[in-house]
Amino acid sequence: MAAEKMALAKAINESLRRALETDPKVVVMGEDVGKLGGVFRVTDGLQKDFGEERVIDTPLAESGIVGTAIGLALRGYRPVVEIQFDGFVFPAYDQIVTQLAKMHARSLGKVKLPVVVRIPYGGGIGAVEHHSESPESLFAHVAGLKIVTPSNASDAYWMMQQAIQSDDPVIFFEPKRRYWDKGEVNTEAIPGPLHKARVVREGTDLTLAAYGPMVKLCQEAADAAAEEGKNLEVLDLRSVSPLDFDSLQASVEKTRRLVVVHEAPVFFGSGAEIAARITERCFYHLEAPVLRVGGYHAPYPPARLEEEYLPSLDRVLDAVDRALAY
Repeated sequence: MAAEKMALAKAINESLRRALETDPKVVVMGEDVGKLGGVFRVTDGLQKDFGEERVIDTPLAESGIVGTAIGLALRGYRPVVEIQFDGFVFPAYDQIVTQLAKMHARSLGKVKLPVVVRIPYGGGIGAVEHHSESPESLFAHVAGLKIVTPSNASDAYWMMQQAIQSDDPVIFFEPKRRYWDKGEVNTEAIPGPLHKARVVREGTDLTLAAYGPMVKLCQEAADAAAEEGKNLEVLDLRSVSPLDFDSLQASVEKTRRLVVVHEAPVFFGSGAEIAARITERCFYHLEAPVLRVGGYHAPYPPARLEEEYLPSLDRVLDAVDRALAY
């Protein structure tokens, strides 16, 4: 089948549709995922085609949604649950951290919980309070969870397939500001490993590492830097836990400089772990300290101020200039 151009949201929809078609144990659950098709229409048409027992509109109860998914997984199902917005996940945090993440270890490997928790995350859409959070580091700190996030339509399609097929629980962060970005998706391709980073632009002077919504910004920064004669490499991490440190190391050993970009606050963010680990691994290769660009250690601001809070092209390029100045 030839590659088809589709939006990232449509790619997730097609991936869920394929999973529902091929595995009768897959169920989709969440607030308004059925008749409405989700607030972003990511699940549009699925309930109509697969029925209310496979695509389930749930009460407004995030803890109950995840708890029910855990029970279904114990009975052999593969639930895919949607948390409507990032800031709504915290009522379910207890279920995710104390049950979903721990059951495999608690049962000495006898129990598997193949649950996917879909979370639209990040800013850039002018939303109200609790609708623009980036809580990935909170979950990455928890052993027993896989944390992944696509940056493009093709990855959205294939990473969702791989997440559903995983016997381990996966937190699938969807960059909501990229839902409408279109890209080529080959639904017959052979995907690479779920947790493998990918070089999306080759470079020699500095590595920009990002995931999810910030990959596109880093590509734009690399384009802008090229106009000034700077040759930047862009690495799409794709997975936050586990992190592909081998690919990071290989890139940094080549470019000798690293800037990590994410929307989440820099303080105790994933960039901090990356900076520490790469400093340990690449100490004799680095020609500058690892720099981080991200959100501020403050509550996410009202929509009118979010562009001041979120990493911008200028902030990324400023970090590039500072790293190259060493």
